Parts: sequence; C-alpha cells; structure tokens
Amino acid sequence: MADAPAQISRPDGWAMLRRNRAAMLSLYVLGLLALAAVMGPMLIPEALKTTSNSPFLPPRSGEHLLGTDVNGQDLFYRLLSGARVSLGIGVAGAFLSLVIGTLYGMISGYAGGKVDAFMMRATEVLQSIPRILFIMILIAALDDYVKDALDASRLWAQNAQWAATEGFFRDAIPYSRILVMILSLGIVEWLVMARIVRGQVLVLREMTFVTAARAMGQSPWGVLKKHLLPNLSTIILTYLTLTIPAVILDESMLSFLGLGIEDPAASLGSLLKDGAQVINPFDSKWWLLLFPALCMAASLLALNFLGDGLRDAFDPKSGE
Repeated sequence: MADAPAQISRPDGWAMLRRNRAAMLSLYVLGLLALAAVMGPMLIPEALKTTSNSPFLPPRSGEHLLGTDVNGQDLFYRLLSGARVSLGIGVAGAFLSLVIGTLYGMISGYAGGKVDAFMMRATEVLQSIPRILFIMILIAALDDYVKDALDASRLWAQNAQWAATEGFFRDAIPYSRILVMILSLGIVEWLVMARIVRGQVLVLREMTFVTAARAMGQSPWGVLKKHLLPNLSTIILTYLTLTIPAVILDESMLSFLGLGIEDPAASLGSLLKDGAQVINPFDSKWWLLLFPALCMAASLLALNFLGDGLRDAFDPKSGE
C-alpha cells in the first residue's frame, strides 16, 4: 500500500513572497542590520570601545561618527553592540517560544476532547496574567540563581584548570540577566503560537492524508512529526518572524525601565533609556536618543513587513 502524502498541495508561496517588494526590501534591511550588528563591533578599533575623557561629543566630531555618550564611549560601537544584543534576545526568545508553542499546540489540537479543553483553559489563565509583570517576577526570582550557577561553573572550571572554560563563565556572569530575559520572554510569548498551531492542527487532522496515516497504523507522534509538522512549517516561520519584534519590544521596555540589561552590556532599550535621561530643553544631547530610536524603528518595521509578507504568501486560503 502506498504511503499517505506528507503534505497538502499549495501555491508556491516563495514565488509570491519574492513579488512582494516591501517584504523583500525588509529582508535586505534585516540582513544588513544583522551583518552590521554581528561584524561591526569586531571591526571597530579597540580605542573606540573604551571610555574616554570626551563625553557628549556630537556626531560631527572627528573619529566619532555618531558622537559619544556620557562616559565618552563611541555611540556607533554602543549602537551596534546594542543591536546585536536586542536582535539576539529577540531571535532566541522567539525560537524558545516557537518550540514550546508548537509542541503545546500540536498536542492540544491532535488530542482533542478533554485534553484540548484543559490545555486551552490553561493558556487562557496564563494570558490573563499581565506579561510584563510576569517577566519582572521571573527576572527577580531567577537572576541570582543564574549568577550563582555561572559562578559555580567558573569555580569548577578553575579547579579543573580549564582556562578557556573558566574565562567563558567569568565573562558570562555580567550577562546573566540576558539569559534570564531570554528564558522569561520565551516562556511568555509562546501562548499566541500555541493557539495558532492548535487551530491549524484541528483542520489538518481531519484531512484525508492524516486519516490514511492513522489507518496504516502510524503512532500519534509519527503523524505529528511526519504529516502535521511539515504542513505547519510555513505558518510557524511566519509567526516566528512576527514574534521576534514582540520579544524585542518587551526587552526594550524592561531595559528602558532599568529592569533589563545591566551595564556594561547594552541593548537598544538601555540606549534609549540613557538618551532619555540627558534630554532637556536647554542642552539636548539629541543624538543619544535619535540614533537608537531609528535603529529600533528600522528593525521592528522590517520584521513586521517581512512577517506580513510571509503571512500573505503562505496563508492557506490564498489558493482558494
């Protein structure tokens, strides 16, 4: 007996995406931003990465393309480093939410009945909790534990005389809150993904190829992995793209409130906070607020336009 088809036939979404000029332009902008954020800090001279005795230099000054901040540090370097942290947190947090939400939604939708009802009621309870408050509680509860774990790992590597590993854990301790934020944001953002995936699974599980797979004796996990997950891949990719800006916004809000990234690390949110603190009607350091705001706006707009383009291209109803 022939195997059941793994995927349903749909129009070529990638061709439709390539015809969407806004989505393709957004993809190029994101590529340039990501490349600059990853490679830029490595190419900047070491002299510009440290503090100096020249604070608040405007952008028109000599070697400092975007000026300097309150500590005399080059703003261009800080901006690239902050963009790398914000984009990294956005991608990592969104990926974690994707894994949790996809598994949860697939199990809920495929199981149906009382299991589905219980799992959906659980998501509704979690959605009723203010997410920023929930993230703040998680950060406050877990930050010290993560620091202690990193420090214990450093001591273990030191006793084992693994210099490289010891250096890694030592350097990671100031960034412990980033790890906690990624975990917290990923735990919060999966709820929407779970509901979307569950809705798609409820439709797919009644289709002929899934019924045929069950009739041929495939296990529930085999059906989920071989038949449902491939048909969910483009939907998952679309909403992953739309989840990244939500995670970046949450991280930026927390950092702006002083609850996120700690110095000497920087993110776009912490740079906006620093810029807002020095804005006044008499002697405005406008560049400290303008350039981080432009970078964040460009990133979020590009991610949203790309997500909208993916959703239009891979919407199952587009073939009707």
